[in-house]
Amino acid sequence: MKPEPTATPAWPDRRDFVRRVVIGGMVAAAAGPAGRAGEGPSLVAPADDRAYWLRMMRRVCEPVLANLAAGTLRAQMPVEAPAAPADRPRSDFSHLEAFGRTVAGLAPWLELEVAESGEAEERARFRELVRRGLDEATSPVSPDCLNFMQGGQPLVDAAFLAYGLLLGRKSLWEPLPAEVKSRLVAAFQSTRAIEPPANNWLLFSAMIEAFFAAVGAGWREDAVDRAVQAHESWYKGDGIYGDGLEFHWDYYNSYVIQPFLETILRALPGVTDRWASHLPRVLRRAGRYAAVQERLIGPDGTFPPFGRSLAYRCGAFHHLAHQAFRDALPPGVPPARVRCALTAVMRRTLEPEGTFDAGGWLRVGLAGHQPSLAEPYISTGSLYLCSLVFQPLGLPAAHRFWRDPPADWTQRRLWSGDDLPADHALKEG
Repeated sequence: MKPEPTATPAWPDRRDFVRRVVIGGMVAAAAGPAGRAGEGPSLVAPADDRAYWLRMMRRVCEPVLANLAAGTLRAQMPVEAPAAPADRPRSDFSHLEAFGRTVAGLAPWLELEVAESGEAEERARFRELVRRGLDEATSPVSPDCLNFMQGGQPLVDAAFLAYGLLLGRKSLWEPLPAEVKSRLVAAFQSTRAIEPPANNWLLFSAMIEAFFAAVGAGWREDAVDRAVQAHESWYKGDGIYGDGLEFHWDYYNSYVIQPFLETILRALPGVTDRWASHLPRVLRRAGRYAAVQERLIGPDGTFPPFGRSLAYRCGAFHHLAHQAFRDALPPGVPPARVRCALTAVMRRTLEPEGTFDAGGWLRVGLAGHQPSLAEPYISTGSLYLCSLVFQPLGLPAAHRFWRDPPADWTQRRLWSGDDLPADHALKEG
């Protein structure tokens, strides 16, 4: 199939951009989700699953990208922060949070080169939205020039943005004008002043340095080494890392730790082989954790609501989605099973009444609007980590993830009485 073009766009002025891209695109974003929350999940034709994922991707992501591209993100995006301390307004950080996390979720789809029927034009429009957003986010004269250096939070979401640019390097980074690339590098460099604590935050500094290494900018090996060595020492067994020295019952192995660690190590071959021996271990553990994540999804698409950051909704399965996108699901976990399970999770977390406000922006909650679930660091922008579940859209429609017939996932089969093999821990060696 003919690859899609990725040439540098001839960007229009902001007024024409609003008229031609934003207003037209927001029509699709305003369309309501399919199905009704609370109903038991039903298995549908594979093509219907992909269409549903694309529809939900637009609904979640387009308000962020379209408004930033037009320079109206600060003006239009509300900042709901139910538990934020009065002296630390989340409005200082929330807009970069929304953009960085959204780009990381969409990048695999934007990088797809095959001209999928019915998707090529839309993908080209979204690429333009992201590239224009990168310009607005770093332009000192833009009303949406984003905060990359004040406070600690910008390190987190600069890293999510760098993660997205690594996954979408050909479609998002390479076509950028030299001036925008230079401003982005400077913005990422400014986060070096933020000292990460000894937990999953080490991976944020490492992700930014891995991005520098991959694109030929000056990078610091020590930040990568510190993150890799620390997480190796924090490994607890059976596919799980501690978040620092301690183990936590939460989804941070999925939100951040395992997808970031794998992506960092994958970005460096050809630059250095210093950590090459770590990658096989990391991949084995990632496979085991993907199998565990698939087993966490209940027959109705619910999952155990424990730990921090439940307001990230279906982002709790970032790791499972990432392994599917990498075509790295473990034996015994067929892609169709994961597709159907993740679709069920999306329905339970993105369709309940109250999930979106009247303007189409996400609200705090796991299944609807539940502001009491917010930790002090949670605000509207944080919620867009849920977009990371869309990463398998980076697989072409002809891939077996999308093509294979519907399949029940493990809990659905077991609680229906199917006789399945016993689960076993990962043996290190």
